Amino acid sequence: MEHEVQLIRELTGRDFCFITVIVDDWNRELSPWPAPPVYGKEDFGSGADETLAWVLSNVILKANAEENDKRRYILGGYSLAGLFALYSASKTDVFEGIVAASPSVWFPGFLAYAEENKINANHVYLSLGNKEEKAKNKVLASVGNCVRELAEYYDTVTDVTLEWNEGNHFAEPEVRMAKGFANVINRNR
Repeated sequence: MEHEVQLIRELTGRDFCFITVIVDDWNRELSPWPAPPVYGKEDFGSGADETLAWVLSNVILKANAEENDKRRYILGGYSLAGLFALYSASKTDVFEGIVAASPSVWFPGFLAYAEENKINANHVYLSLGNKEEKAKNKVLASVGNCVRELAEYYDTVTDVTLEWNEGNHFAEPEVRMAKGFANVINRNR
């Protein structure tokens, strides 16, 4: 996280508050609805609404109460957390921007959901590694087409950036997240 924060600062030249939320069970706590496993044996749960409610009441509400003003918030995540960020922006208008790097937009039913539920963020940053759509797993390999389709749709309703990066899903996640946060922060000047 320190490297990511340092990169954001370098790319924006601005001060900001960076809050990390830790979850114990990614597949359950970040998934919008149940789905069968894509790899391994662990199903996906439906805890995204509960996780979002926790973030809103324990992070956003407390930060606003302490500062006694409205701050601008950017929600970001990598992989399944990126899907969670996108999903969350359809549930609340609290987030000025969304950063979703290597988001799990291959998640069953998510594209249809996204097109039926307005995203409430002014800026959306999507990024994907150029080797991710070459995965051997067919579901995971669909991510390239899914992110293109999602970016095309979001472009009709909000400001969207889709950036392609060198490498696979695991290539430089902190750099890719930092670029995303910087992109959204710099759009708010």
